[in-house]
Amino acid sequence: MTTPAPVSVSILDREFLVACTDEERPGLVAAAAYLDGKMREVKSVARASGLDRIAVLAALNITHELIAARQQGSSQADSVAQHVQALKHKLEGVLSASVK
Repeated sequence: MTTPAPVSVSILDREFLVACTDEERPGLVAAAAYLDGKMREVKSVARASGLDRIAVLAALNITHELIAARQQGSSQADSVAQHVQALKHKLEGVLSASVK
């Protein structure tokens, strides 16, 4: 792993230096671009002028997206587990019938 180095990212036309490794850089740049987009959405819709308010509203929106995605992923995992269990029971039934 490389030594952390400062990376410049732009959010709402303001530059921020964030230390990260070369491996983390693409993720940091993507996260900054996503945050910038969300903050611009909030700024245009809410007509909020304070940077703090815009940042908090964007953070709430992103957190809501994350929670919804986790819940959907959990629901899908449960569904897959149920299907696998059903297939297992069918296979066990077929195998036990063919052994008799």
